[in-house]
Amino acid sequence: MHAPALHVLVIGYVWPEPRSSAAGGHMMQLLESFLERGWRITFSSPAAVGEHKADLTSLGIAEQAIELNNSSFDHFITQLAPDVVLFDRFMMEEQFGWRVEKHCPGALRVLETSDLQSLRDARQQLLRRRLAEGLDSNDFRALFNTSGPDLYRQMASADLAQRELASIYRSDLSLMISDVE
Repeated sequence: MHAPALHVLVIGYVWPEPRSSAAGGHMMQLLESFLERGWRITFSSPAAVGEHKADLTSLGIAEQAIELNNSSFDHFITQLAPDVVLFDRFMMEEQFGWRVEKHCPGALRVLETSDLQSLRDARQQLLRRRLAEGLDSNDFRALFNTSGPDLYRQMASADLAQRELASIYRSDLSLMISDVE
């Protein structure tokens, strides 16, 4: 006897555009992996549809536009009753995670952290500081060779890092692909 197929709800910051970004390609890999397992997928996003959006419906993936700060999501999530909810960025978990927890407390909440926003922000701050000091704007070796402790110090005081870590802690599982992260 086979177990019933899982139903996965993906809440994306944007609709996947695999030809426009590495993140879009990575999301498509995740979706294809779910499909290979026979899972049902609904992809939702509050973003406007871009011209390069992947044709998810041709893959058998349901699509649903959602709104930020709108109780219509409560009805949607209750009716959908997914087994797994994948947030593609911590900001989506911040916006919708509490509603998922309230209306589908048994759903596994997964945070996709293909790149930590706080790490990216820390590197950007280091680059800005480097440029302000008049150092070679084309030499990025020092930036990417910055030791973990130095990066973590840069990240630790940032509100973005605190929010991102809180989102990781609220999630049941976090997907990470980088050793640095």
